[in-house]
Amino acid sequence: MASVKDIVVKPITAQAANALIKRVHYSGKVVQNSQLHFGVFFNGKLEGVMQFGPSLDKRKIQGLVKDTGWNNFIELNRMAFSDRLPRNSESRAIAVSFRLIKRHYPNIEWIISFADGAQCGDGTIYRASGFFLTGIKKNNSIWMAPNGESFAESSLRPGIGGSQAIKKAETISRTTMTKGTHLAGSNGKSSMERFKNAGWKPIEGYQLR
Repeated sequence: MASVKDIVVKPITAQAANALIKRVHYSGKVVQNSQLHFGVFFNGKLEGVMQFGPSLDKRKIQGLVKDTGWNNFIELNRMAFSDRLPRNSESRAIAVSFRLIKRHYPNIEWIISFADGAQCGDGTIYRASGFFLTGIKKNNSIWMAPNGESFAESSLRPGIGGSQAIKKAETISRTTMTKGTHLAGSNGKSSMERFKNAGWKPIEGYQLR
């Protein structure tokens, strides 16, 4: 009988990680600034992925732990596992990846992650893996378009998401019988008020840190 001890965790390429994320993760979306990619193999096949990278707004996160240097923390910003993996594979894979990071990147002192309680789970796996719950807030960062597709608020803003994100939003807007001009003004700027006027709204639920 297969057990969690049968899984193998090792570094993989960004291309391989992204392909599995798009296939298995509930959002179907990758995090573009991920830097470390760990694959979870079972019976020789890639069945899970964990991706680590800098937090989107490091200045807001850095102060969570006293005397943290700019490069002394990292975010587990995407994790996806197929149903083929044995029970408890998530917590074991997290533990192995943390040991690998500690060994090869000794400057990393702590790791942060977020649980999307509005679309997925409430962070049970993270707490079982030794994470401390440091914040709960009503979701205002994941927005749903009128056609049912969801986007992170940050990806809809020019400063982070860039013009490609606005173009994507305009396309979705047009397909839902609203006007793309609601989403991006002539100066290229975007505000969530424009998205609200176009029928977008935050998904009900909570985000956990």
